Amino acid sequence: MASYQKVAILALLVVAIASNGVLVEVSHAQTICNVSLQGLMSCKPSATPPNPAPPSGVCCSALSHANIPCLCSYKKSKVLPSLGIDPNLAMQLPAKCKLPPANC
Repeated sequence: MASYQKVAILALLVVAIASNGVLVEVSHAQTICNVSLQGLMSCKPSATPPNPAPPSGVCCSALSHANIPCLCSYKKSKVLPSLGIDPNLAMQLPAKCKLPPANC
């Protein structure tokens, strides 16, 4: 359960960083915790307040392949809120994707 939450958080972090231009050049083949950058970016709208969108199929598919223990290391990161990502919303993504909940 915690693993999927970590994946969601990491995915959102990467998406937020890429959206803000911090990542200057990233290949579509690059992955973080077994999730492609594109997959991570697809989850950002689902963890951004005030009205998060339901997770897309691409987001849920990305989370289903993620290394959850790897992603859980981002759960308490202060980077996510600074990028407009709510860590609590990010932690809800696995359940919303009908995946086993993560217990980080």
